[in-house]
Amino acid sequence: MPAIQIFDPALCCNTGVCGTEVDQSLVTFAADVQWAQQGGAQVQRYNLAQQPMAFADNAIVKGLLERTGQAALPVTLVDGQLALAGRYPARSDLARWAGLALGEAQTAANACCSCGSCC
Repeated sequence: MPAIQIFDPALCCNTGVCGTEVDQSLVTFAADVQWAQQGGAQVQRYNLAQQPMAFADNAIVKGLLERTGQAALPVTLVDGQLALAGRYPARSDLARWAGLALGEAQTAANACCSCGSCC
């Protein structure tokens, strides 16, 4: 399965629910990442505020930041190749890159308990 790397802008947390204002796009994306991981996807996230060396050590990300600045973030790499910059991928993007059917990971998640959702 391909490795998906997300390079986030400087955030206090990656869920979007910290602070007084909730960022719905981060909440949605965090749920989409969890969905993909439950389906077996290899998704790794890096936060500029907490892991700056991951940004400096990656030539693609470093080059984008040098040319475009933080407007290039978030950056998504799939198997080390640039897949998306400037916005978070949709669930359908994650599914396509990971080779998941859109219903596949949900089925795996629902199997964790009889009530139809993870308890």
